[in-house]
Amino acid sequence: MKKLLFIFNPRSGKGQIRACLPEILDIMVKAGFDVTVHTTQSQGDAIEVTKERAIEFDRIVCSGGDGTLDEVVSGMMQSPVKIPIGYIPAGSTNDFGNSLGIDKDMTKAAEIAVSGKPYPVDIGSFNDRHFVYVAAFGIFTEVSYSTPQDMKNNLGHLAYILEGAKQLRDVPSYRMQVEYDGNVMYDEFIYGMISNSNSIGGFRQMVPQDVSLNDGLFEVTLIRMPKNPIELAEVLNCLQTGRRDSDMLYSFQTSNLKLTAGEDVSWTLDGEYGGTQKVSEVSLCHKALEIMVEA
Repeated sequence: MKKLLFIFNPRSGKGQIRACLPEILDIMVKAGFDVTVHTTQSQGDAIEVTKERAIEFDRIVCSGGDGTLDEVVSGMMQSPVKIPIGYIPAGSTNDFGNSLGIDKDMTKAAEIAVSGKPYPVDIGSFNDRHFVYVAAFGIFTEVSYSTPQDMKNNLGHLAYILEGAKQLRDVPSYRMQVEYDGNVMYDEFIYGMISNSNSIGGFRQMVPQDVSLNDGLFEVTLIRMPKNPIELAEVLNCLQTGRRDSDMLYSFQTSNLKLTAGEDVSWTLDGEYGGTQKVSEVSLCHKALEIMVEA
C-alpha cells in the first residue's frame, strides 16, 4: 500500500478543515493510501517534518495557507528525495492554489491531491532559503505577517487592505543596486516583488497576466519612490489597474538577480517574515518539484 503523510495547520482559514477532516481522510484511504497525520505545532514545524520524513512516504499532502505550503516545499527542497506534493488550500488568500487551479472546496482539493496528475513547478531560492511563489520587500510586505490571524480569518483580503493603508502614512524607501542578466540599475524603491504566481495577496493586478509556473523565469516588479503626489497617484493607479508601462515601475523577467542595499531590508517569503538582508541573491530552481493538479 502506498504511504501518505498528511500535514495540516488546524488554525488556517477559521479552522474550517476540522469539519471536513473525516471526509478528507476517507478520500485518501479510498485512493489506496496508508495515511499518517501530523498537525503543525509551531512555525517551521512542517519544514522539519517534511525534511526528515519525506523519505518514508510516496506522497505528502498539506493543508493550510500558502505559508504551510511554503514550509512543506522548503522541507522537500532539503530532503534527499523529491516526492509529489498535494495541496488542500485552507488559508485566507491561497495565491498559489489559485494559480494551480486547485478547487477551493476542500474535499474536491483532497481528491486532486491523491488522484490528480503531478505538475512540475519552479521554486525560488533566496540566499539560503526557498520560496514557492513570491519574495518581496517594502510597502505592504509587512502586511501579511503583521496582520493578526483572527483578522485574516474574518476579513480576508480586506485585512490586507486595511493594514496596508496604515503604511501609506509613512512610506519607507530603500536605495538599491539591482543586477540581472548583465544589467545593473541603481534607484530608490518603495516596493519590490520577485514572483511566480498569477496573483499576489489575492490581487491579480499585481502581476502580469498568463504567468507560467514552470517557464524558468521570475516576474520582477520594482516600484520607484514617488517624489510628489502626482507620482504617488501614478503608482496607485498602476497597482489598481495592472498597468506596467509606467516610468514609476521596472518590470522584467529573469531567472537570477542580486539586490544590494546600504541598509538592512525586511523581506517576506510567501507571505511570511523572511528576515532582514543587505545583500539578497535570488535564483530559480527550474521544475524543482511536482505538485498535484486536476487531471
